[in-house]
Amino acid sequence: MKLKSRAISIILVLCLLTLPGLYNCGVYTFTGTTIAAETISIQNFFNDADGGPPDLSQNFSDQLRDYFQTNTNLTLVQLNGELTMEGSVVGYRLSPLAPTSSTDPDRGDAAALTRLTITIKVAYVNTLDPEFDFDKNFSFYADFDSDLDLTTVEESLIDEIFEQIILDIFNSSVANW
Repeated sequence: MKLKSRAISIILVLCLLTLPGLYNCGVYTFTGTTIAAETISIQNFFNDADGGPPDLSQNFSDQLRDYFQTNTNLTLVQLNGELTMEGSVVGYRLSPLAPTSSTDPDRGDAAALTRLTITIKVAYVNTLDPEFDFDKNFSFYADFDSDLDLTTVEESLIDEIFEQIILDIFNSSVANW
């Protein structure tokens, strides 16, 4: 029993000794990331993809900025942030999935599901530590019933895909995962 309480006391002391060091490393956020930078600039992304709604890249840019403002203490600046991001939507692709045979002779074989895949190219620069710079593609998809018209589900699919891509970008940049 004494050994157990002594171990707990040691752990508490170690936690208290290291706690001040956590605050001195940078800006701590609720997502568990420590960021030494204070500013970020996220340029408007371009749409270099064939297809998709005309406001696709602007919506992505806005959602990416909102995510970083909500989940970090970084100040969003127009230019020359200590962290910078820019890029483009490079892919917007619909692909048939899950082929089925139809009993309707006029319809023939069809796909039960369709997959929407979006790919975003991101160039990230960390002026404080260039080791973390990257230039890479992030991609994600969502499936929908092929009997549905794309225009009825497109907005919700895009939001679902953007949510995951933005999380991946966040983790690759400031969370360093």
